[in-house]
Amino acid sequence: MSLQDGVWRARWEAATGLGRQIGRAAADLLLPPLAHDSPEATASAGLTPGAWSRVVFLEDPVCDGCGAAFEMDGGVFASERCAACLAQPYAFARGRAACLYDEASRGLILKFKHGDHQPFAPLFARWLSRAAAPLLAEADAVLPVPLHRWRLLSRRFNQSAEVARPLARNAGLDYIPDALVRQTHTTSQGGKSARGRRLNVKKAFAVTPTGVRRIKGRRILLVDDVLTTGATAEACAKALLEAGARTVDLAVIARVRTVRELTM
Repeated sequence: MSLQDGVWRARWEAATGLGRQIGRAAADLLLPPLAHDSPEATASAGLTPGAWSRVVFLEDPVCDGCGAAFEMDGGVFASERCAACLAQPYAFARGRAACLYDEASRGLILKFKHGDHQPFAPLFARWLSRAAAPLLAEADAVLPVPLHRWRLLSRRFNQSAEVARPLARNAGLDYIPDALVRQTHTTSQGGKSARGRRLNVKKAFAVTPTGVRRIKGRRILLVDDVLTTGATAEACAKALLEAGARTVDLAVIARVRTVRELTM
């Protein structure tokens, strides 16, 4: 069992899963479940109607390469990829994002990522099950983008793994949390230019011996939280392809509106 997958959390879920399901069902008969973003009761645990309406979900048509929304459906003769992906394709073959990373989604993702608000994990996995359905249909295995061990110790869990695990389980796919490792403790990507982000994660990721055996010749779906410039996903995809993966696709909870134009 991989540390990236949250050893204590996974063992606790396995030991108490059935009991919690029974307890939750009994509690729901007495008290309605609460929304993840509010103490307000909802029909089922999720977002309040107000928060839900503000999230910009990315629906087809989207770019097959990076998941960017197209302004309109160009019809059967239109390109499946945006101009940036046609001019300079990513190392990952295809990408999908559940929603736009903006004021509405940022608070939810940061609460999950830095606030240890775990109920968001299965919610985000459900979002990705829908947004990345074409990628899941062709994938053999699901991998999370790893954290460096020191960052994992400070944060206590890998947010990408917490989403990737239920996503793989619900899709009936192999889940491999220990295939990739972050071998260098890079500085935060925040505040860096696109070039700075690429340099920061260059050679930062490696495939483990176990990972090589489990990914060789297989179609991999890589899972991360936010697509900003694509530097991290690009570095992971290159490492996986060099280790023998057949293809690598990317699924993220959210993406910025202009991934390749953003300067941070």
